[in-house]
Amino acid sequence: MKKTKKVFGFLAMMVLIASLVACGGKTNSNSANSGTDTNSSNTSGGTEKQAKISLFQSKVEIAEALEELANKYKEETGNEVEVWGSAGDAYITQLQAKLAAKEGPTIFSIASGAEAEKFKSYYYDMSNESYVKNIAPNMALEVDGKVVGVPIGVEGFGLVYNKSLVDPKDVTDLASFTSKMESLKAEGINGLSLSQEAYFLIGHILNTPFALQADPIDFINKLNNGEVKMADTKEFQEFAKFMEVIRQNSVNPMEVTYDTQMGDFATGKTAMVHQGNWSYGMLADYGDLDIGMMALPIAGNNKLSVDIPGGWVINNGAKPEEIKAANAFLDWLYNSETGKDTIVNKFKFIPAMTNIEADGLDPLSQAVFEATKSGNTIPWAMNYFPQGIIVNDLTPVTSEFFLDNGMTGEQYLKNLDDAWAKAAK
Repeated sequence: MKKTKKVFGFLAMMVLIASLVACGGKTNSNSANSGTDTNSSNTSGGTEKQAKISLFQSKVEIAEALEELANKYKEETGNEVEVWGSAGDAYITQLQAKLAAKEGPTIFSIASGAEAEKFKSYYYDMSNESYVKNIAPNMALEVDGKVVGVPIGVEGFGLVYNKSLVDPKDVTDLASFTSKMESLKAEGINGLSLSQEAYFLIGHILNTPFALQADPIDFINKLNNGEVKMADTKEFQEFAKFMEVIRQNSVNPMEVTYDTQMGDFATGKTAMVHQGNWSYGMLADYGDLDIGMMALPIAGNNKLSVDIPGGWVINNGAKPEEIKAANAFLDWLYNSETGKDTIVNKFKFIPAMTNIEADGLDPLSQAVFEATKSGNTIPWAMNYFPQGIIVNDLTPVTSEFFLDNGMTGEQYLKNLDDAWAKAAK
């Protein structure tokens, strides 16, 4: 039961991010900065005396580890970081109030997508800071080509598969996916399981055709304005065919809960699930499993959907000496052995930095980590969907598709377009 609560904590976070909505981890808007040249942080924090700074963030689960980190930073450098209590769901409201009142904090966490867009005027341009060079490809929080946030960590999803039942070399496009699903069904094995929860039914799997667009954010904006349609776009047309294959050859996801999905996968009744690295928390209860994660091969895609839940940014309204101290702290966090160890072993994050190794990761997190380092990823375009659309609009349409075997893929896409148009008004 504890594992289920942990995963649904993630779901709550995803709903929050989606409700603020605007991958994938990048914004394309102008940023303001302090105009102060402070791009000269000390390597690993050094011993230079820095101004006291404050740090505010939303993840309750790392609050204690963050306090310990601040204590270690003071021990090693003599400098102070005051960690403000995590605010959980009230974080955004409190952050907005503090920034508007010019009460800090010096460093704060921000989610990618709409949340990052909302607070863009407060970001310091850290493009020239030394620690930025180690950010993994496509994982920096950017505004107008400038790096304004260093990633806290990464999450990723795709097709989680049982290695004894599926070889990724045999699932590379629609034709091979269809063949594998049919052969598994003939053997009495559920080929691919989705589950009835909104993100596990449609939110995550729909990300791929969006992320494969030349400019996902621009496509979403045009879709919002009625200038394009999913039904007229080839990646979505193929997505609909994938959904038809899933409906025809697997257990109806409307009869599947997350617990059932993961239990059947762990016991070999299901060959693949569309899930993320967080799902290993459920699978670990079943002992060592020979599993991996591969891409959903829409249009021949071979990249995992990987992005940053959020990043650390520096308040450009802070005093110059505080901005300098904030850079020194982040440099220490991402370059010192203490900082790197905390990120991996205390925060339990998958590193988004090429200079941080992560030994002992579970197989799903390892797959995400390797994709991150190589840049073999597509973004979380879903972060830019209209507010609440996944839960309120796309899920009912997809539920109907799986309950009505007579609905064609073309009709399904039309219904998704109609639901989107309504939600985007």
